[in-house]
Amino acid sequence: MEKLLALAGTGACMADSLSVLLTNDDGIDAVGFRALYDALADWADVTAVAPMDDQSAVGRQLSTDAAVHEHSLGYAIDGTPADCIVAGLEALCPDVDAVVSGCNKGANLGAYVLGRSGTVSAAVESAFFGVPAIATSLYVPGGGEVPWHEQATSPAEFRNATRATGYLLRHAVDAGVFERTGYLNLNAPIAAADDPVAPIEITRPSTLYDMTANHDGEGQITLEDRIWERMRADDFPDPEGTDRRAVVEGHVSVSPLTAPHTTEGHDALDGLAEAYPETV
Repeated sequence: MEKLLALAGTGACMADSLSVLLTNDDGIDAVGFRALYDALADWADVTAVAPMDDQSAVGRQLSTDAAVHEHSLGYAIDGTPADCIVAGLEALCPDVDAVVSGCNKGANLGAYVLGRSGTVSAAVESAFFGVPAIATSLYVPGGGEVPWHEQATSPAEFRNATRATGYLLRHAVDAGVFERTGYLNLNAPIAAADDPVAPIEITRPSTLYDMTANHDGEGQITLEDRIWERMRADDFPDPEGTDRRAVVEGHVSVSPLTAPHTTEGHDALDGLAEAYPETV
């Protein structure tokens, strides 16, 4: 990656206090990113290593080369969130205490979303490095007269997300949270001016899946995730304890997750392996 080794010696991450690598997938100039940067920088040494532009829904896509540019907050990378983590932890800012990814404008809820989210994938990449990580996202309900992308334009609306992220960042490592957890996936409701602080609820990812595909018969397929509409209408069966239910009810959802894929014993599959290749 061009210039990485040269920039690694610039001392961007100071060691006097908790040092944090901050990334996202909306791009380094996104309002949620700046809201989180400002909130954390009040008490931590924060260095941005974030995509130059929007990299939403790229998952853990990785590049072989990515140009790096100096930025007033740290570094902007012509690449994906996973690129930013590898570049940051290997070359630009290798001695950080933790990684935070966010604050994403748009929730990352449900088991099926985790693999496609660039925000969450950055935290997963960090977990493979053994560095504690928090993925932080804001639930923007959408609907109504104001289009989804025109909502959550003020840093103050990210207050529930930035406050909860800072709290966990200050306390989770010393509390031993990351001894059994690879990363935390945090989703917070939007904060209105007079809203009280949203409480934290420890959750598990919902397993509800409602993707649809419609073929117009003329070579075009339209894909739609119906979950968001159902969340706005409170028309989804997720029980208490799931991430979606918590956020819709005004709580900050925090799911403790592991990065390596887990395996389970499977007698039927063991039997097939034992019978191979004699039965072919």
